[in-house]
Amino acid sequence: MSEIAIRAENLGKRYRVGSTAGYKTLRESLIKATTAPFRHQAPNEGAPATGKKAPYIWALKDISFGVERGHAVGVIGKNGSGKSTLLKILSRITRPTEGYAEIRGRVTSLLEVGTGFHPELTGRENINLNAAILGMKRAELKCYFDQILDFAGESIKNFIDTPVKRYSSGMYVRLAFSVAAHLDTDVLLVDEVLAVGDAEFQKKCIGKMDDIAHSGRTVLFVSHSMSAIRRLCPKAMLLDCGAIVSQGDTENVITKYMESTSGSNTVTKERVANPGESKFINWQLANSVTNEKHRCYTGEPCRFSFMLHCGTNIPQANLGFSIWAADGDLIWGMRSIDYLGGNVPLQKGDYDIVFSIPSLPVKPGNYRIRVSLYESLDECIDLWYAEPDLMVSPREETGIPTQFQGILDLPGKVSINEHK
Repeated sequence: MSEIAIRAENLGKRYRVGSTAGYKTLRESLIKATTAPFRHQAPNEGAPATGKKAPYIWALKDISFGVERGHAVGVIGKNGSGKSTLLKILSRITRPTEGYAEIRGRVTSLLEVGTGFHPELTGRENINLNAAILGMKRAELKCYFDQILDFAGESIKNFIDTPVKRYSSGMYVRLAFSVAAHLDTDVLLVDEVLAVGDAEFQKKCIGKMDDIAHSGRTVLFVSHSMSAIRRLCPKAMLLDCGAIVSQGDTENVITKYMESTSGSNTVTKERVANPGESKFINWQLANSVTNEKHRCYTGEPCRFSFMLHCGTNIPQANLGFSIWAADGDLIWGMRSIDYLGGNVPLQKGDYDIVFSIPSLPVKPGNYRIRVSLYESLDECIDLWYAEPDLMVSPREETGIPTQFQGILDLPGKVSINEHK
């Protein structure tokens, strides 16, 4: 049986809503002391006149889970679901209101830019300080110091002896992540702070996180990037309103999350174009299996129909259509200019615009549909994420497997023959 590296039992954290009482002056303290014998006759001091108790909110409630040593687990959920609070409790930054949590082994965390850094100390001194807090010896740190600087980049090397209070937010996160990723620890807790860095550094960080996740270290990774969670974490858990609503296989948990955030089951108001305005005003889907308005099937043909109202003449119209994953990744896109050999003139009036796909090559899940209207290639007239979201279901019984990996459903075949 594998050893548990992170364990939480009935963990809860409660915060008081609103401002707390301010400091009292000496005069107020003396008056309070002299009137103490008579206070039982007065209303409860500090309580509202109505007798209501101060309001509280549970950021976490009854959280219980375990992470095996050497495993990487993703934590996902909407903003305010309790993800960062959970990591702060595990990092011993804040104490739980109830329950308990334990971590076995050395722990390092990267929760927000500059956590654990002293602004008056230089980058070099902060690296030494972090290593000392983790109980590392000088000889151990010496082995990692050059690797930390190489990973952080030239911008950090040139200012390693400068107080970090003079660093930009990007430099801060470069050094903080480099230290957290390279020091010899058993457990790594990472909140989504990588968005501060530039695209090149984010790619570098994801690569390093991938190495860490496959090196036998235990990782708890909070992120809104579903692609990063899929790549790094075989297991995941979903938080909502401070409670765990799903945990287990990453793909199943992400599907649960996407279903909870999808607008596919909500009724949205139809778009209305004002006089003189050009915009898409509604859409519908036609598929070869059913007549459902916003559902199609993996591998089946489908037609996306939009009504476009042109409030004025558009001499060089260029129409765009694209499919996006719920986490913001572009799946596929097309433009009328590429299929029709150039821009098209549209006169004032209403038009039915149809985009057809012979075989929808995406796996089941929820996706966002975007359409755009441009004047030539430069001026954007309308850009609309069609609502509600598109629901893609597994294909009908065709004998073709649907449990493929990734996002795309591409035709494939496997053959095994004896080598001669």
